[in-house]
Amino acid sequence: MTRSAVLCAFIGALGFGIATVLAAPAFAEQIERACMKSERGAGNRALCGCIQDAANMTLSASDQRLAASFFVDPHKAQEVRQSSSRRNEAFWTRYQNFGETAETFCRS
Repeated sequence: MTRSAVLCAFIGALGFGIATVLAAPAFAEQIERACMKSERGAGNRALCGCIQDAANMTLSASDQRLAASFFVDPHKAQEVRQSSSRRNEAFWTRYQNFGETAETFCRS
């Protein structure tokens, strides 16, 4: 089963319709670009693309901008995680969901 088929099956299992899949954000692919520039993701377009697919399913555009910044400045992730602001706490919950989704679908 292809990665796209698995993602569509997952989205379907969550109760989302095809409109949700078609409405996948067309913005920037920030996570994929940041991943490709990182030491871990360098040159691994399949992995970075899969991680971007997970981001598109779980994070808003602004969440993706913030998450992409973690590839450049990992300490920023720690600062956000330890922040006591409600906004950062809510983001961190979404970010953890993104991480779990990416791990499930992008494992090779």
